Amino acid sequence: MEEEQEIKEEKTEAAEPEENADKPGSKGDEKKEELSPVEEGETILEFDVKMSSDILYDYLLRHSYSSAVGLIGSCFGAFGIIMFAMSGGWLYLIMGIIVLVYLPVTLFKRSKMVMLTNPAFKQPLHYRFYEKGFTVSQDDAKSVMEWSGCTKAVSTKKSIIVYTGKNNASIFPREQIPGTAADLIGVIAKYMEPKKVKIRY
Repeated sequence: MEEEQEIKEEKTEAAEPEENADKPGSKGDEKKEELSPVEEGETILEFDVKMSSDILYDYLLRHSYSSAVGLIGSCFGAFGIIMFAMSGGWLYLIMGIIVLVYLPVTLFKRSKMVMLTNPAFKQPLHYRFYEKGFTVSQDDAKSVMEWSGCTKAVSTKKSIIVYTGKNNASIFPREQIPGTAADLIGVIAKYMEPKKVKIRY
């Protein structure tokens, strides 16, 4: 699922069902779904996530302002306002405001557009957490991620975010986590490398 809960869209095509495969007692009834090494253990936590533009916007803000581009843009914007305060030049003020406002507005529009155009966010994503990693599934598509492959875990006031790549992440809205967000944070903190976990409760 793209930049998100993940956020990169990953789909797999379901195999063409065999004739009578879904009938009890048929050959297809003997076939079992092949589990990955991650899924061989006991399910620790399980829940659905329904993405919204508000949650996605919150993630995009956090992701952008923690990047070099976002930080440089903020510095330029602040510099323009400081120069206005020192010299009274209105051009500095205008420049500063434009730079500071541009990114949030752009990300807001982007979150709305992604929700409208990305089919993966139309339906809930189902997550299962295990000792070795977690899975995310939707309809017949499923992705498996090992904890060792996760690059970092961070948080915002609204979500817990686990990065599975430089620009790919799974987003877990706090309000949609069964029990409390502390349950998920405990799982992440237990199985991910400590140096990769930077979550605030």
